[in-house]
Amino acid sequence: MSEQEKLAVFERYNQRTHTIGRVVSVITLVLLLGAPFAMGAILGAMPDVGAVAKCFFSVGIVWMVSGVAEYLIYTPMLGAGGGYLAFITGNLINMKIPCAISARDMVGAKSGTAENEVISTLSIAASSLVTILVLALGVLLLVPLQPVLQSEVLQPAFANVVPALFGAMSYKYFRGNMKIAAVPLVVMSLLFMLVPSLTGSTSFMIIPSGAMAIAITWILYRRERKSNA
Repeated sequence: MSEQEKLAVFERYNQRTHTIGRVVSVITLVLLLGAPFAMGAILGAMPDVGAVAKCFFSVGIVWMVSGVAEYLIYTPMLGAGGGYLAFITGNLINMKIPCAISARDMVGAKSGTAENEVISTLSIAASSLVTILVLALGVLLLVPLQPVLQSEVLQPAFANVVPALFGAMSYKYFRGNMKIAAVPLVVMSLLFMLVPSLTGSTSFMIIPSGAMAIAITWILYRRERKSNA
């Protein structure tokens, strides 16, 4: 198959992926928003729509920025199929992004390529299926394992699963790009230590840390370009 034929096949794949992804996204959104209102109507416990809207806008404005930032940052990494799957099934930071990055690194695929599209989609699909299986087992074993899960000895481990996961993954990229990563890493670490409440807004803090990394990259690029001129 020639490169032109491969490109045509990939274009058709992307078109069908967007069609299916948009339809499923709309269905998911309707189900997520419709379920609580349906339960409220059936049980006769419909919430005050005005109060709900007021609470939503007071919190939603902050998360709206975070949602846009995550979309702009993660979609190029995951591609079309992986992006739809990840945003529909959720848990991007904890599960989907690490899984996709690990799979991409294992096969040596690069962002923006057809290989990355396929690998991201397959890895996130596998992650979603494993998550469903683990959750099903967790529900079945919740009562027998409750004494273990509530053990004071294990509580620190549960509280640090995500930092440990991303710390191990980030080290690989920090080591290869220390000139770019050093300043955002130090600034964000100091900021989180000085203002511990920001640990609950990690998605929002991606924006300033990403902006710093982009600015440093641009400065280094300009310097290298001047030195080579």
